[in-house]
Parts: sequence; C-alpha cells; structure tokens
Amino acid sequence: MMRIMRKTQPTLRSAAKEASHERIVSAAARAIRRSGYAGTGVADIMREAGLTHGAFYAHFESREAMLAEAADRAGAESNAAAANVIAGVPPEQALNALIQTYLSKLYLDSVELGCPISALGSEMPRQSPEVRRAATRRIKEMIDLIARQSPDWGQPSAHERALVTAATLVGTLILARAVDDAALSDALREAALASLTATPS
Repeated sequence: MMRIMRKTQPTLRSAAKEASHERIVSAAARAIRRSGYAGTGVADIMREAGLTHGAFYAHFESREAMLAEAADRAGAESNAAAANVIAGVPPEQALNALIQTYLSKLYLDSVELGCPISALGSEMPRQSPEVRRAATRRIKEMIDLIARQSPDWGQPSAHERALVTAATLVGTLILARAVDDAALSDALREAALASLTATPS
C-alpha cells in the first residue's frame, strides 16, 4: 500500500506541473499576439494562468525560454487552424479557402488568437535566437502547408508561389491592422484577395 501511494504522489505532482505549464504557455501564446513580446511580462502571464509569480522558475529557466515556447505554441495553433480550413473543403478549393479565411475581417480582428507572424513580424529581428528559431520553424511549416495545396507540389515553382503567397498574406494583414482608416484596411485586404485568388489566364 505504501509503495502504491509513493508512486501515485509523484505522478499526481507531475500531472499537476504539466497542467500548470500548459496554462502558462497558453496564456503566453495569447499574450504575445495581443501585447507583443515587449509587452508580455512574467507576472502578468502567471496571474493569467492562475499561478504565483514565484512559481515561474519551476517551469522555465528564463523569460526568453517562456517566450520561445509561446512563439512555438502560437505558430502551431495558427498552422493547425489553417490545416482545419484546408481539410474542410475539396482539394481544388483548399488554397482559396485558406487565403479567404486569412484575409477575412474576422481574422483581421482576431489578433490574440490569429497568426503570430502577422501579429509579431516586425518585432522578430529584435528577439533572442531561441525565440526566432521557434518562430522560423513555424513559418517554414506555414509555407510548406501553402505549397502542398499546389498541383505541382514538390517542384521549385510551387515553393516559390508559396513564398509569395505567405509574404502577401502576412504583409497585407500587418498593413491592414496598422492603418487607422477602415476603408483603406478593407481595400488592402480586398486587393490582396483578388490578386492571390485570380485565375491565371
């Protein structure tokens, strides 16, 4: 009986620590998109996760380590959402569905839950190598996801189009969020949408 209790207690502690870690990373992934890297403080994240500030170092060696995990999580969530959009339509409609979703008004307004690249792109050059590495891995995944929707996937031409598509999507959303003119914001999105979804002549 004592042996079973000893084994159970560490398991319960480990599960509780994992659950706490998950809450911290989820809160940080939302916070970086909402407030940027510079605006994301440890105390605020721990409070949002329902934990004390002092518990932070039981989970991370540094704030940068937390930000790297947050960047990775935010990118993974965004790519998973894109994959769900693609899975919900016939293959020949997948890329257009992804483009229309990314450039929608709903997505424009969903900074906290949307694409971290468009929310944080201008901040990335000033981040630590570990944060940039995590973000870069997810950006590569996004480009590959777009390329895989092309009939000539695996060819250099499909990869090149995916690079242009990803850059256009992200750049458009950054500009559309940056301006304080709603008509210009809409025009930016509509122009990019028309260009990206145009049928080649």
